[in-house]
Parts: sequence; structure tokens; C-alpha cells
Amino acid sequence: MVNPVIALKWLEGADQALGLPQYETPGAAGADLRANFAVDQRDGVILQPGARVLVPTGLALEIPQGFEVQIRPRSGLALKHGITLPNSPGTIDSDYRGPLGVIVQNGGDTAFEITHSMRIAQMVVAPVVQGQFVLADDLTDTDRGAGGFGSTGVA
Repeated sequence: MVNPVIALKWLEGADQALGLPQYETPGAAGADLRANFAVDQRDGVILQPGARVLVPTGLALEIPQGFEVQIRPRSGLALKHGITLPNSPGTIDSDYRGPLGVIVQNGGDTAFEITHSMRIAQMVVAPVVQGQFVLADDLTDTDRGAGGFGSTGVA
């Protein structure tokens, strides 16, 4: 198995004392990302129910070609507080070099405080396969056909 090297760069004003993303257990698939607010925002942010916010991580990435980084929610935040990522999984392409931010949404029914250094999401490194798209006059038949959106049952 290939373990690609992901180069990380601290952005100006980032709190480098928070450390780099890390895997919390030997079997973890995702490395935790922390909220890394600018100095004048280190008090954090209150996220009202239904609201969303772009949370900075203080990092930029260089991902090897042939890989992507997926940004996923943390299950504990989702279960206990309704905190999720509306575009989950978010995709970071290998040619993107800008700031890494996480779109966080409060799906709960009470306000939630995102504090500086809080673990807000996890990132998973995954291989990418680019498909070749071709126009076809017909598609092969299957038992399922065009059935979708619950057509195979709900249980």
C-alpha cells in the first residue's frame, strides 16, 4: 500500500502550536482537523441552529497527483450536537493550493460554540480514478433499469 506524502504549509497568522493534523488511533482512517482562527477571532464562533460557517484550519495542502483529500464530519459532533458538513465529503483536489477551510453546519436545535483548537472534522486521503466519458446511443439493460430514489425498497 502506498502512503502518499501530503505537504502542509502554515498560513500567515495560524496558531502553529495546535500542531499538524494527526490520526488519533493506529487504525484511524481520518486525521483530525482543528479550528485555527485568526488572532482576532480566537474567542471562537457561536453557530446558531441551521446556520453554517467556514472554519479556517490555518493550513494549505499539496496533495500528490492521483490522490484527493476528503473532508468528513466527526461522528461524535454529529450525534451529540447535530454538527455536520453540508458538502460531505468535501473534496480537495491535488492541484488546489489555497487555504483549507471546513464548511460546518449546525443541524441541531441549540446554538453550538466552535472554539479555537476544537477538532471539527477529519480528512481522509484517497486515490482518484478519472473516468473517460463517451457519448452512447444506448445503455445496456439491467434488472434495475431506471429505478432510483427508493425503488429497491426502504428496509
